[in-house]
Amino acid sequence: MGLDQYANSRDSNGENYEICDWRKHNALQGWMQKLWAIKTGKPESELNSEALELTAEDLKILKSVVEGGNLPVTQGFFYGADSSQDDWRKEKDLDFIKAASEAIDGGQQVFYSCWY
Repeated sequence: MGLDQYANSRDSNGENYEICDWRKHNALQGWMQKLWAIKTGKPESELNSEALELTAEDLKILKSVVEGGNLPVTQGFFYGADSSQDDWRKEKDLDFIKAASEAIDGGQQVFYSCWY
């Protein structure tokens, strides 16, 4: 058991497509939780098992944060060790941002979700 994270897109017909998945990337989770709280007004902890829609602007901001190495250190029982500075995670995050941006540019919606 632990933190599992997913990003998918949805086209206008309601078809879902997987963009990316992560395992125990707690720094990304922390950033998404903060975005969830801002967008919904709900506690950060309520993102678990919910879907957070990401916009082109959200992805632009996330790209800047990832490139600058500024994802927040985030702790949680199921989250694992700090993952904010792993080079391979940074590359994977940037690949996700690119794919998600392309999906949005193509008229799809993009969602982040997690389960722990």
